[in-house]
Amino acid sequence: MPLSRVCAFSCAVLCTAVLGYAQQPAAPVNYDESKVPAFDLPDPLKTTDGRNVDSVKLWNEVRRPELLELFTKEMFGKAMSGAGTISVAPLPITNNEPRVFNGKGMRHQIRLHFTKEGERWKDGDPKIDVLIYTPTHTKGKVPAFLGLNFQGNHTVDDDPGIALGTVWEDKQSIPATEAKRGYQKSRWQIEKILDRGYAVVTAYYQEIEPDFDGGSQYGLRKLLDQKGEPDEGNTIATWAWGLCMIRALLGSIAEDIDPEKIIVHGHSRLGKTALWAGAIDPKFAIVISNNSGCGGAALSRREFGETVHRINTSFPHWFCGNFKKYNLDVNALPFDQHELVALIAPRPVYIASAVEDQWADPKGEFLSGLHADPVYRLFGTDGIGDVSEMPEVNKPVGDTIGYHIRTGKHDVTEYDWEQFLNFADKHLR
Repeated sequence: MPLSRVCAFSCAVLCTAVLGYAQQPAAPVNYDESKVPAFDLPDPLKTTDGRNVDSVKLWNEVRRPELLELFTKEMFGKAMSGAGTISVAPLPITNNEPRVFNGKGMRHQIRLHFTKEGERWKDGDPKIDVLIYTPTHTKGKVPAFLGLNFQGNHTVDDDPGIALGTVWEDKQSIPATEAKRGYQKSRWQIEKILDRGYAVVTAYYQEIEPDFDGGSQYGLRKLLDQKGEPDEGNTIATWAWGLCMIRALLGSIAEDIDPEKIIVHGHSRLGKTALWAGAIDPKFAIVISNNSGCGGAALSRREFGETVHRINTSFPHWFCGNFKKYNLDVNALPFDQHELVALIAPRPVYIASAVEDQWADPKGEFLSGLHADPVYRLFGTDGIGDVSEMPEVNKPVGDTIGYHIRTGKHDVTEYDWEQFLNFADKHLR
């Protein structure tokens, strides 16, 4: 339906304001705690009309929906808005030797074809190749870790049976090569996960949507008729939608996996994605955010390391247009990231930081977990436990909200996976 003149004028004013914010030079990066500005956090247990949320019923019926709407409208955007019905056709990828890791696991590879309802898939239409490993030493259905990878399925392990697809480099889609097989193996620890009785599910994030401004014309959003509205979902919302779609299909494409025990996880920008996927899809059993920083677990109002202004300027395609309104005034945000964590309640959530990753603001990540605690307590859980201060390095804390800060840099390490597995054991076994 065409916009009225008034709406068109309003959108033009908003776009001008957004562009103005984006063009302002960012303040120097702050890594000094003494220079963190004073701020007041919004209360996750107070409704927009001033009521105290003192019951699970009030949270579920009023506060959670209004917070979800605020994050959708002002930060992430409406995922896949403007779409007709989209069809998904799962097709097996031929594989002659599915048993791997000396018999510890089974490899499955599924290709998802996406089309508009009523149309046949053709070359150039979106597809997602899903790589699945399931343990062979377990009985019955197993829990699974579901996460997107950065450089292609073939990079998560040096297993020669992983199909080589295409990858994006310098805004070009090119064939994947053997040279990168297993390149990010240390970030996945697949044998370790299988040994603990969990499945692994992954897909290449840029098949959902390429990670650059304008990438929407090549990913799932090419199927949409978006109008450029400031609350339309952008790239992170689309990646999160892809995770939700894969989760919903797992019960039918992987009979060894328990569809009620899917753990969504992600690192860095994909940690932001995992948190949003966990917020919008209550069927994820556990949510894990690793080094997710600004726009993820870190509090926006702290202005430490990467800021809202910087992230919106460097990655204008990640969040919706409305989020740019807050580049120069984060205190005007009607929420902060502790409330994103709270949207996952009462399901377990784990937040991980690294000492040398100051850009992601480890303290801000911890504080989001700490200030989400009251919502978890409302549900009768122990929340983050008997913790009020940033914990020691390599000393995990928490209960239903878990947290650790480890030595090292911006990465996913074997130490991280050990904590994630222990957390999953605690809540799913």
